Amino acid sequence: MQVNATLINLYHVCKRECWLHANGIRFEHTSDLVYEGKLIHEESYPQRPERYEELEIDGIKIDFYDARSKVVHEIKKSDKIEEAHRWQVKYYIYVLERNGVEGVTGILEYPTLRQTEKVELTDNDREQIKNMEKDIETLITSDTCPPVINSKICKNCSYYEFCYIIE
Repeated sequence: MQVNATLINLYHVCKRECWLHANGIRFEHTSDLVYEGKLIHEESYPQRPERYEELEIDGIKIDFYDARSKVVHEIKKSDKIEEAHRWQVKYYIYVLERNGVEGVTGILEYPTLRQTEKVELTDNDREQIKNMEKDIETLITSDTCPPVINSKICKNCSYYEFCYIIE
């Protein structure tokens, strides 16, 4: 599997979830929280499909891109894993730059919190992303699934039962 923005996001949240997702073990379809996030994404800005385009570049799908202003918009339900969200947007910017699009920025949007955050990519970020891509490739091609992280965020994860079931 190719490194993509979802894996960049998951890499910052939980290496185990990143490995499971990349290896085709997915439980998002069983999660009410994931479904709620999709609804927020679809219904928060109903005018978006008219104004912005969905873009696929290098196999990476960006839901809302304003080509005129060169702004990637990413909608999230909660800011609990904000750093992972930030890196996901930075990765979108990185991919666009890698394909010759200069001057791109991003906006993280949390409609239920009525918050937005501007996201930019620095030279240091570009180097970190190159290292992340290598780390993720090593992680997801490993034969061994990483251990459970035992974090408070686990309780709301769609993989919770998979990770914590006791035989």
